[in-house]
Amino acid sequence: MEATNLLYRDPVLYDIVQSDSTSAGMCQALIELHQPDARTLVDFGCGTGRDLEVLAKRFECIGVDLQPGLVDYAHQARPELDIRTGDMRTARLGKRMDVVTCMGNSLAYVHDNNDISQVFATFAAHAQPKALLVLCSPIAPITRTEPTTATVDTPRGPATVTIRHTWNLRTQINTMHRHWALPSGDEARDEIRRRVLFPQELERYAEDAGFEVLDMNDGTGTGFTGPTAYTVARYTRDDRRGWKWHQHQPPTPDGSSDGNNHGFPRTTTDTSGTKNTR
Repeated sequence: MEATNLLYRDPVLYDIVQSDSTSAGMCQALIELHQPDARTLVDFGCGTGRDLEVLAKRFECIGVDLQPGLVDYAHQARPELDIRTGDMRTARLGKRMDVVTCMGNSLAYVHDNNDISQVFATFAAHAQPKALLVLCSPIAPITRTEPTTATVDTPRGPATVTIRHTWNLRTQINTMHRHWALPSGDEARDEIRRRVLFPQELERYAEDAGFEVLDMNDGTGTGFTGPTAYTVARYTRDDRRGWKWHQHQPPTPDGSSDGNNHGFPRTTTDTSGTKNTR
């Protein structure tokens, strides 16, 4: 994806806008709930590493992002972090981790169905057996038609941004149209196009890659309404034996499992073929 997002072209502004993000805290809480013994973590679509900086206090972390400008800025601002340039459709680090994360709407920048399948194959390729997957992504569109305006404090003075949204049901693309009034007096426009994956779609992509969804919540504690939600899933595939782990009824040594597959070991199709971003 090209750096059409103004924030990708100005990593300092990106960091400022993301400064009130609660994703890292929510992610860590979900990990502590579902995988408290986790030690290692890889974050796809990590941007400038702001969330990774928080998570690195608790886990051994690697971050991957498609935008070289954000990665270069991260190396300068957070040199202690291991952040690499890579496309999460094809990245292969040669390591399997206890936790795989993809936050900050990064998954939503992948629009094509086949590309989304490849991203989930990447998640699987970096997951230990029983590893945790934590996603933060849009699960419902923002459909309000009236624009909203906000002020962003930058080192060069306040910037004003006016935002409106459009929704294409056929493509499931929610577009954010932004008009920036910058401290210099200049104006800029950008468009952010995000693919909405509805909850059952997310679950299907996860299952096809070998994950079992454990929880979906929007972080409000008041129900499940969106537009953004956290999805937590466990990697159920044991790639060493071609079996799937089942949380309540694991395979027995003779290959039987839950009694519904006639005593044969469960097998799954390998979807880790080749083919990011925040």
